[in-house]
Amino acid sequence: MAGPLNSALLDALKQRVVIGDGAMGTMLQAADLTLDDFLGLEGCNEILNDTRPDVLKDIHRAYFAAGADAVETNTFGCNLPNLADYDISHRIRELAKKGTALAREVADEMGPGRDGMARFVLGSMGPGTKLHSLGHAPYAVLRDAYTEAALGMIDGGADAILVETCQDLLQVKAAVLGSQRAMEQLGLRLPIITHVTVETTGTMLLGSEIGAALTALEPLGIDMIGLNCATGPAEMSEHLRHLSKYSTLPVSVMPNAGLPQLGPKGAEYPLTADELAEALSGFVSEFGLGLVGGCCGTTPEHISAVA
Repeated sequence: MAGPLNSALLDALKQRVVIGDGAMGTMLQAADLTLDDFLGLEGCNEILNDTRPDVLKDIHRAYFAAGADAVETNTFGCNLPNLADYDISHRIRELAKKGTALAREVADEMGPGRDGMARFVLGSMGPGTKLHSLGHAPYAVLRDAYTEAALGMIDGGADAILVETCQDLLQVKAAVLGSQRAMEQLGLRLPIITHVTVETTGTMLLGSEIGAALTALEPLGIDMIGLNCATGPAEMSEHLRHLSKYSTLPVSVMPNAGLPQLGPKGAEYPLTADELAEALSGFVSEFGLGLVGGCCGTTPEHISAVA
């Protein structure tokens, strides 16, 4: 890897629990957006980095105001499979940069957070819709697209790369090594956080258990490992126990607001703000977690209670 790793985020983790933000998709669904805002590309949240920067900045601002120390960029789908589905794969780096720059602008505009600590921007890197282990796409092609995304995130001012909602260990490897290649090109280093997603079955989507994930990912040169999405905190407890016991890296968690339930408006998440805060507080006490936040169904209200 190019250059030393001097990171205010990693320094902060040695001093305190860093509070992450909550869901982006939940907030966008609640926003008053039209099909024109998506340029006709229904469901392509990343295009909003170009068409509705005001909406994205308001969401980041709301999470910082709620007590988040770090926010994730609206770049979850800035990968080859997602943007190729909309025939805009040539915009990976551009949309990754724009989404990151919006979060960076809000973080800098609001100034230091609690106790004068910097506000951090985490470049969100999702799994895409095609997995190499299932033969959907060549590994090298996926990896090179992640390099493009990481270049955009670094150009936009990210403090770290967050490879999240990981379902396939080879997909994680592609994202991590792709990000490292971007850093080598630019001659710098940023922390890389990986969040695997363990289903209610007790394994990742492709069958890997948490011990296998830790064994496979720790040697890649990542800086933090944790869990996000798929379930609420209750279902994550034993997996976090394993990570806290065996990982040499800081451990993090960003659960959904419980398991989704079908309501009149589709999926609804039952966990209240206080219930999420109680669960995450317990995790911090029991497992010594370094970073906590929320995933699907969580809002600034949840993050305020957690903080």
